[in-house]
Amino acid sequence: MVRSLYGKLGVSAFVLALALVANLGLVDTAGRAYTQEGLHRTLLTFGVVRGLNAVISVAQGTEIAVEPVGVGMTFTPGEILDPVNDLIERFSWVVLASSTSLGIQRVLLDVTAWLWFTVLVTLSMLATAAVTWWPQRFSPAVRRGVWRVAAVLVLLRFAVPLIAICSEGLYQAFLAPQYEASSQALERTAESISELNEASRQSPPEGEEPSILMSLMRVYESATGALEVEGRIEAFKAAAAQVSEHAINLIVVFVMQSLLFPLLFLWLVWVTIRRLAAL
Repeated sequence: MVRSLYGKLGVSAFVLALALVANLGLVDTAGRAYTQEGLHRTLLTFGVVRGLNAVISVAQGTEIAVEPVGVGMTFTPGEILDPVNDLIERFSWVVLASSTSLGIQRVLLDVTAWLWFTVLVTLSMLATAAVTWWPQRFSPAVRRGVWRVAAVLVLLRFAVPLIAICSEGLYQAFLAPQYEASSQALERTAESISELNEASRQSPPEGEEPSILMSLMRVYESATGALEVEGRIEAFKAAAAQVSEHAINLIVVFVMQSLLFPLLFLWLVWVTIRRLAAL
C-alpha cells in the first residue's frame, strides 16, 4: 500500500499516463503501421517465392538433346533443382504462416483498441487511483483485486501493440540487412534461371530444308553439345546453392520476427497474468 504523498502522486501520474495513451491510441497507430509493413514484406516475398517456384518447375522439365558422336542423348540439367524446389515450397508455407500471424495481430490490434475495452481500462485506472488515495475506505481484499484487475487489463490492452512495435524494432536492428540482401539475391537467381530456360528452349526453325552451311553448323553444335550441357549443369548448381542459402536466411527472418518473437512475448504475458492472479 502506498502511504507517502510522493508515492501517491507517482502512482497517479503513472495511471493517468496509461489512461491517456490508451485513449489517444498512440501505440495502436504505431502497431498498425508496423504490422502493415511486415505484412507488405511477407506478401512481396511470397510473390518472389512463387515466381521462383514457377521458373524452377519449368527448368526441371527442360531437356537438351545432343549428338556428340552421332548418338542421340537427352539431358535434363534442371533436375538438379529438385531438392531446391522442395525447399522453396516449404519456404512458401513459412511465408504464408508469417502472413497469417501478422493478419491475426492486426485483428487483435483492432480488438484491444475497441472503444469499450479502452473505457474499461480507463475505469480500472481511475479505480486504482481511488484505492491509492483513499485506502482506508476499501478493504485489503478490494484493494488487491483492483490492482490485479487493472494490471491484467493494462497487459491485455498494450500487449499486441507492443508485440508489433518490438518485432519491428528487432527486424530493423538485426534482420533488415539479411532480408534485403537475400530477397534481392532470390530475385536475381529467378531471372538467371529464367534466362537458362529460354536458352534451353531455343531451337532451329522447323519445316525448312537445311542448307550445307546449316548442316555443318549442326555437326559443330553436336560436337560441342557436351560442353554446353556441362555449362548448364554448373549454372544450375550455382543457382541451387544461391537459392538454398538465401531461402534459409529468409526463413530465419520470418520465423524470428513473425512467429518466434510474438509467441515468446505472448508466453511472457500469460506467465505474468498467472502470477498476478496468484498474488
